[in-house]
Amino acid sequence: MSHRSAPVSVLEQVSMTDEACSATTRALLDRPSLTEALIVSTCNRVEVYAVTSSFHTGVNDVVEVLHQESGLPTEVLRRHLYVHHADAAAEHMLVVASGLDSMVVGEQQIIGQVRSAYQQANSNNTVGRTLHALAQSALHTGKRVHSETDIDDAGASMVSFACAEAMRRMGLGGDNNTENNTLEGKTALVLGAGVMASLAATHLGKLGVDKLIVANRTRSRAEILAEHAREAGVPAEVVDFADRAAALARVDLVVSATGADSFTITADDVANVTHPVMLIDLSLPRDIDDTVTDQDGVSLVNIESLHQTQQRNPDEQQSQALAIVAEELEAYSSAQRVRDVVPAVAALRKMASELVDTELQRLGQRTPTMDESDREEVGRAVRRVVDKLLHQPTVRAKELAARSGTVSYDSALQELFGLEEQL
Repeated sequence: MSHRSAPVSVLEQVSMTDEACSATTRALLDRPSLTEALIVSTCNRVEVYAVTSSFHTGVNDVVEVLHQESGLPTEVLRRHLYVHHADAAAEHMLVVASGLDSMVVGEQQIIGQVRSAYQQANSNNTVGRTLHALAQSALHTGKRVHSETDIDDAGASMVSFACAEAMRRMGLGGDNNTENNTLEGKTALVLGAGVMASLAATHLGKLGVDKLIVANRTRSRAEILAEHAREAGVPAEVVDFADRAAALARVDLVVSATGADSFTITADDVANVTHPVMLIDLSLPRDIDDTVTDQDGVSLVNIESLHQTQQRNPDEQQSQALAIVAEELEAYSSAQRVRDVVPAVAALRKMASELVDTELQRLGQRTPTMDESDREEVGRAVRRVVDKLLHQPTVRAKELAARSGTVSYDSALQELFGLEEQL
């Protein structure tokens, strides 16, 4: 489920903290049809990547677990969920990690979020060989897209996208190509001290904000964020989280990114604000109550409003990125097909070895007078014949698997054994 398939009101009910992701992946693996699971949960998406023994049963199990963890009825979930299978699922993760499925196409945060999701699942032992290979391929693809294309130039982060929209509404430009973009003379309040809040503080500093005020439930983390701002040349102070409403009287702009279970700013908090205040909510579930905009002079930019103003990169940049995705998907899929055929090849060679052993043993029983050196030479000769017979089909089987495609029985025999076609 993502911003493309579901309204924020539904998406935020499925959104998970790191602890919830860990608990949910464990719940997924309690289902008999699921053997691996990884969850990517961000402000714009909640995606379950799973390995299943049965497609339809696996989908039903995932939906049931999401229903239990979120409390949303299964019919609501099914209405807004999308499902990809096999190579399509692999392609989707590569596209996501590359920033091509983000609200702001090309944004760089998602690759770090995919990496964190993989690391968390790996530490919880919920990923195996399949999802390990897929995650590594996705991360490699994302790195290539960002390093080999110019998609970063237009692919701002969610923080910069939100700030640009807020500045546009404040009459301060908001266009990344406008030299007059500045928050000079403005004071900003940052609620939270996590990754998004830190990115917001850094970006506000780059935009020229005069002063930062930081508040977080754990004050020590807010102190660290404020110190980093001061080291970057931006004056900053810390207030207790309980005093955040009082700080509104001193600020022009607020960014909230806490992921709290309750609102960080409500309509009551802004009731006595007498000057224009721009509020930016980067959290899911939402940090700021929508009713704050009932107060004159209070504006709100949140994920839902950003949906309506989302940007897109030039087609050329996306085309280059998609070409890289296609190339990496083919490499990943080929490697997986080769991996899948290896057990069959190993079984074929084991069967051949056992047959040789059986026949040599029978030969020994029928020729008791044969000299031992002769017997060993016969054994080596038989094994060489079998090895030579199996070498070609072993190599060709892996090549066929890598190329995939459908072949007829006669062409398969010709391919496996390297036979010349009889015309």
